[in-house]
Amino acid sequence: MHGWKKVGIFAASFQKVTKMGQLNQMQRYAISLYLKEKKTLTYIAQQLNVNKSTISRELKRNGGRRGYSWRRAQELADLRKERLREPRKMCGQVRNRIERYMRQEQLSPEQIVGLCRNKGWLMVSKSAIYNHIRKDRDEGGDLWTHCRFKLKHRKRPVGKYSPIKNRVGIEHRPPEADGTRFGDWELDLMSDSEGKNFKLTLVERSSLFSIIRNLPHGKVATEVAKAVVDALLPFKRGGGVKTITTDNGTEFCEHEYISRRLGTQVYFTNPYCSWEKGCIENTNMLYRQYLPRDPSFALWSDHDILELQHKLNRRPRKKIGFELPYRKFYLSLHS
Repeated sequence: MHGWKKVGIFAASFQKVTKMGQLNQMQRYAISLYLKEKKTLTYIAQQLNVNKSTISRELKRNGGRRGYSWRRAQELADLRKERLREPRKMCGQVRNRIERYMRQEQLSPEQIVGLCRNKGWLMVSKSAIYNHIRKDRDEGGDLWTHCRFKLKHRKRPVGKYSPIKNRVGIEHRPPEADGTRFGDWELDLMSDSEGKNFKLTLVERSSLFSIIRNLPHGKVATEVAKAVVDALLPFKRGGGVKTITTDNGTEFCEHEYISRRLGTQVYFTNPYCSWEKGCIENTNMLYRQYLPRDPSFALWSDHDILELQHKLNRRPRKKIGFELPYRKFYLSLHS
């Protein structure tokens, strides 16, 4: 059978295959046929109904100098699976090995895992090592001090996310709130380096018109909710507040008060997905040019903040055809 006929058969056979992280022998055979036909990784991934990164990782891990061989790839995958079949637990031997390499050689968890794999020694995953380091730190140990960045590289909380009561996820936001309709807002807070002083920021997505306010009482949820209502209430009657999107910070737990006063709905992004409210993140970056994370952050008066807001809203923006945000906003509001 010719190569192109085999490729066609495999393309048809994978139409109903669900996405998976691991490839099987038939999929590897199909990959070898597609490669002979000079197909792109994107095309191969679509035909096999897997992610493009799965194909890229397969070629990187199981490819050879002479090209990709599905037989050789399957052998390597089977060997790897056999080697990892033994349960890996944080036993005394593994724990001592981790602590010895960290204290004496200052190796990172990733380096420890790689070294032990090369030598064929029993070792847990990188994540398990970090969990062991955090547990040791919580119990008063000093193992964390031997980490290169003292565990500061991890910014997101570990297993301590507490959902906001009656929150409505961004997946329920209407599709027309895609950034082109007028009246869809994004909401966030900005803080100084010590997390003691805060400013409220809002942006209307279609016009890029932004609002910034001082928060003299900090990130207290009730005060944040009142500040949001005060900032947006003048635009409620003109249909200028259709939706508000924000993150899962506890300072926004009074979202029902905001929704009730403004006659709108507050939607929450998925945890740790700041790109789902990229418009306000970009707006905050523009404000940061004038509001760096230093002691001067707290010195801005209400009048100074209002002047800064006017300055950004008079700036022509590429996203809206170099129009002025304040002009585009008020034209939309009055129309």
